[in-house]
Amino acid sequence: MATATKTPKAQAATLPAISPSAAPVLAVAGPAYLLEKADEATGEVVQVPRFRYLPGHPRQIRFDAKAGQFNIGGITPLGSAISFIPLAWRVFHDNILNMGRKLWAELFYADDKGAICAVLFHGYSVENLYRLIEPLFYDDLTLADVVVKVQAEKKETTKDGKKATYFIAQFSYEAADPQEVAARRDFARDFPIWRKETHTSAADVRITHGYTAPAEPEAAPEEVEEAQQAA
Repeated sequence: MATATKTPKAQAATLPAISPSAAPVLAVAGPAYLLEKADEATGEVVQVPRFRYLPGHPRQIRFDAKAGQFNIGGITPLGSAISFIPLAWRVFHDNILNMGRKLWAELFYADDKGAICAVLFHGYSVENLYRLIEPLFYDDLTLADVVVKVQAEKKETTKDGKKATYFIAQFSYEAADPQEVAARRDFARDFPIWRKETHTSAADVRITHGYTAPAEPEAAPEEVEEAQQAA
């Protein structure tokens, strides 16, 4: 098995999927997300990443605002709360997932199995995230330095004389293990953290941290000329 090495951002678009295999033996110097393990067939000690990631295709975690529940890909339930150390995020306006142009917050993190995940919030939930970001900023911290807990909170509204319920995400945080923070920081530095389904060239980005989508290829001169003539 090849030894994992640091990959420059400029080469991010060509990275293969990242997947740990056997149980780790001990941590090693260098990027904090690398571990040493013994190859069962040869006995050779090699370095492998802690996290499993297919660039551009993180595991999709969904927040069902009608039921107040989180799930994996709309199928596997995770309950009404999740906790994680963010390794990348962005707050942006865009028309994605056929939902019209909205204000979104997209957070990326590693779950307890090491899979890189992405979760989206919009509406009042984004405003609540800002309420968490502000005190962290004045304490010289970011979301990447803490364990963020997201809890579904029930709300009621009245329309046309009828009551309806819905849920928004409330955010809180607690101190994180510095070694866990370092592992995620190094991973976001060395690999492109993004989600293909939610990335467009029309996003109006308010805040971004650790988010790196591959650069779009420049059009050839003849393609530019054809486009201008068509216009």
